[in-house]
Amino acid sequence: MASRLVVSTFVSLDGVMQGPGGVGEDDSHGFQHGGWLPPHVDEGFGRIMNDQLERADGMLLGRRSYEILASYWPNVPDEEGGAKINSMPKYVTTRSPMAAEWRNTEVLVGEAAQTVAELKRRTDGEILVQGSSDLMRTLQEAELVDEYRLLIFPVVLGQGKRLFAEGTTPAGLKVTGSTTTDAGVIYVTYEWAGKPSYGSVA
Repeated sequence: MASRLVVSTFVSLDGVMQGPGGVGEDDSHGFQHGGWLPPHVDEGFGRIMNDQLERADGMLLGRRSYEILASYWPNVPDEEGGAKINSMPKYVTTRSPMAAEWRNTEVLVGEAAQTVAELKRRTDGEILVQGSSDLMRTLQEAELVDEYRLLIFPVVLGQGKRLFAEGTTPAGLKVTGSTTTDAGVIYVTYEWAGKPSYGSVA
């Protein structure tokens, strides 16, 4: 028994993943570009996201991302896409105890590197990680990410939290697929391939 941890996230061309959904979603550290995702949403984007949710057996979130999603999805009717995400198991990582009112949510209290490693050992299938930039860094350091599914948007922001920030643990990746939506969003999937390999062009 062991599940795969899949990071699915929206990033700008310069790697920023902060505040994609709307103004004020996450304006920490003076971020001024909230809402850069919606102008590029089209049917192709919708198909990609629906496919990811259908394939997922659970969802892992940091505390802040959990609070953002939990304020929205429980109010979405089943016929409008709420059925899958509201019914699937959800796991939220936190260093301190918290109440989780969103249906089918388990709170993982402690250091994420340990609690997520144990979660992977005791579950099967595919656990989807969305958003949660702080959690992402911890998962990268612990080498717990099995796959990245990146939606790269045609916008450069110049500031904000990045998926691969300075000091990220080095990793080798293998491209497993790519496509582009009509709105210009590039969807690329990568599998973790261990440590990077090195060589010389000469």
